[in-house]
Amino acid sequence: MPHNAFYAQSGGVTAVINASAAGVIAEANAHPKTIGRLYAGRDGILGALTEELIDISAESPENLKALRYTPAGAFGSCRYKLKSLKEHRRQYERLVEVFRAHDIRYFFYNGGGDSQDTAHKVSQLSAELGFPITCIGVPKTMDNDLPVTDCCPGFGSVAKYTAVSMLEASFDVASMHRTSTKVFVMEVMGRHAGWVAASAGLARDERGLGPDIILFPEIPLDETRFLAEVEHTVKERGFCMIAVSEGAKDAEGKFLSVTGSTDAFGHAQLGGVAPIIARKIREYRGYKCHWAVCDYLQRSARHIASKTDVDQAFELGRAAVRLAVNGENAVMPVIVRESDNPYRWHIGRTPLAQVANIERTLPRHYISDNGFEITDSARRYLLPLIKGEAYPPYRDGLPEYRLLEKAIIPKKCPEFNHL
Repeated sequence: MPHNAFYAQSGGVTAVINASAAGVIAEANAHPKTIGRLYAGRDGILGALTEELIDISAESPENLKALRYTPAGAFGSCRYKLKSLKEHRRQYERLVEVFRAHDIRYFFYNGGGDSQDTAHKVSQLSAELGFPITCIGVPKTMDNDLPVTDCCPGFGSVAKYTAVSMLEASFDVASMHRTSTKVFVMEVMGRHAGWVAASAGLARDERGLGPDIILFPEIPLDETRFLAEVEHTVKERGFCMIAVSEGAKDAEGKFLSVTGSTDAFGHAQLGGVAPIIARKIREYRGYKCHWAVCDYLQRSARHIASKTDVDQAFELGRAAVRLAVNGENAVMPVIVRESDNPYRWHIGRTPLAQVANIERTLPRHYISDNGFEITDSARRYLLPLIKGEAYPPYRDGLPEYRLLEKAIIPKKCPEFNHL
C-alpha cells in the first residue's frame, strides 16, 4: 500500500526553491503505487509540529505549473531549528504523532545547511522512536555554501542578478563620474562565504566595466591598503566600483556590520556594511559615494533567473523523490560537475551527515593574490551557473506570479504548545 509524503521549505527562500517543489510534486505523482498523497508543511517544519498540512492535490493545475517560475516559498518557510532528541524529545514525539495520524512515511526537507541538519535529525526517528520514516534532503541556498554538491539551487540566479546589477551600475557611474559619483558600493549577501560577492566579478570584462574591488568575508579588510586601492583606481579610471559581502570582516576577524542580535538559527544578525565602507571612503578622500544594499531583491529576482539554476532546482526535487522510492534514507541529491565548457553535470547523492551544519567557503585560489578580485579558476566555475534565461510569463508589464490556495487538511491531533 502507498504511504503519504510531507514536503516543506526552510530557511531563506530563493528565486528557484519553488522549482524544486515542482520537481518533488511531479515525481511524487509519477509513483502512485509508492506515494499516496503529498502534503506540504505550512511554514516549514512548523507545519508538521502544528499539524498545518497543505493539501497539494487541492491546488489547481495552473497554480502547480506556475511553481516553476514563482519566486520565494510558495508554502511558507521558517527559520526554526530542531534541537537534539535529548533536548526536545517532545517535539520529535509530536512529529511522530502527526506523521502517524496522517500515514506520512516520506519526509522531504528543502533547505540549506541548518535545514539539512533538521532533515538528518528527522531521519533518525526510526531508530530513536521506532517510527518508520524515509527522509531526504533537497538542497537550497543562495549562499552556495553547502559542501559536496558542485553548486546549490538558488545561487546561480543570485549570481546572475549580482553580475547584471554590477554591470548596469558600472555603465551608470561611468557616464556620470566626471561631475558626480566617483565610488559606488554594492552590498550582497554572504555571511561567511563569498560566493555571491565573487559572482559580481563576472561583470568584469575587457572593456574595464564591472567591479574594481571585491571585499570577501574570507579576506579580513586591510583598511589602509583598501583605501589606497580605491584612490589609485579613481585616479586611473575616474571612478571605482566596489562589491562587498555583508560578512566582510575587519583585521581582527570581526564583522564590520554586526548589530549584536542573532536570528532563529543563532547566526549573527548583520546590518548594512555598504554605508560603512562608503563612509570610510568619504572620510579618507571626500569622494562622492553612492551605495546600495541588494538584500531581498537579489534572492527574489525570478524575472532574471538563471535557466541552469531553474533546471537544476527542478531536477534535484525530482531526484529526491526517486531516492526515496528506491529505498534510500538520510541522503541528499547533489550536482556533480562533469566539465566546465561545455557545462555538463549529473545528479549524485551524499549522506545528510556530510552536509548538515557544514559551511563551504570560497576557496582561496578563487581569490586573486591582492585579495580584491576573482581568478580565472573562479570565473570558469561561476560562468556556467548563470547561463540561460528562463523568463516568467508577463501580464500588463509585470511577471504573472501566482499565490497558492494552501488549503489545510482537517486536524486529527491535539493542539501543540511546545514550540
